[in-house]
Amino acid sequence: MPPSSSVPSRRSPSMTDVAVYAGVSHQTVSRVLNDSPLVKEETRAKVLAAIELLGYRRNNAARMLATQRSGRIGMVSAHLILHGPSRIATAVQEAGHQAGYEVSLVSLPEFSADSLSRAVDRLLDEAVEALVVAVAHPAAREITRALRTPIPIVLAQGVVPGQSMAAGIDQVAGAVAATEHLLDLGHTHVAHVTGPLDWVEAGQRRDGWQLAHERRHLLPGPEVTGDWSPASGYAAGQRLVADPSVTAVFVANDDMALGVLRAFHEHGRRVPDDVSVVGFDDIPEAAYFWPPLTTVNQPFSLLGRRAMELTLQALEGESEAVATLLLPELRARASTGPAPS
Repeated sequence: MPPSSSVPSRRSPSMTDVAVYAGVSHQTVSRVLNDSPLVKEETRAKVLAAIELLGYRRNNAARMLATQRSGRIGMVSAHLILHGPSRIATAVQEAGHQAGYEVSLVSLPEFSADSLSRAVDRLLDEAVEALVVAVAHPAAREITRALRTPIPIVLAQGVVPGQSMAAGIDQVAGAVAATEHLLDLGHTHVAHVTGPLDWVEAGQRRDGWQLAHERRHLLPGPEVTGDWSPASGYAAGQRLVADPSVTAVFVANDDMALGVLRAFHEHGRRVPDDVSVVGFDDIPEAAYFWPPLTTVNQPFSLLGRRAMELTLQALEGESEAVATLLLPELRARASTGPAPS
């Protein structure tokens, strides 16, 4: 039976309080917290019930002193206001929690070499065991490679084929699938609204758009540069709508595609009867655009798990793995149709 005296309210319950309440030793409580297989299930249940009842929280500082492990992974991400970076950060955090790690996230509103270095220093001060860097600028790869840190670093954005210690999504393959979908519908010159070309992913999606045309010996349609925002998509759409030869547009993200759709609607160009539109990302709202948007879905949850797998492998001293890019998937909806005759 648990003792009749209650745990003092002026301090947080300790491991000793849990042991006394559960009627077990301090070592048994420690084994339960570390998920040891040596504890009987009946005893484990008793200890877990005491932990929940007393509201015990493990002292991470004490655990770090005892194990020389913080149980914490650091993550640096940029532009979290955008859907892709936000979903990548969430996916990595969820995967880290599932693996038993806390994930400390530092967000960079704007990327620079100094901001990235300061973020890494801040996380090292928190004694993180490894770093995940999700920054889509080409310079981030070079800066990260040059960092002299005592812990492993895994990249989860701006990844190119053959890169070591990196988890990424095949942006070129996704763009090829989007463009080929339009070509298969009979459109012969697909226009493209790019993202900002100082982003790795924007360049890769542009490469895939061009590659799809090259494979069929076709010339691509006109190209307009955007900045990921609906406003820039609307401005791009205003330019494209003036070209009667444009019957299909591949837009580098769904937010810009929303602006493109509005521009065509305002000028009486029916989607998909007169012009077809494909986006990229498959944001939750894409299925509720009018018309519902055909787009490319990125496996962000799988990316988070893969990044965490690489991180854990590195912590165990396994050799560096070469990135195997995950394949995105085209989601065909009502914004695309046969080329007008």
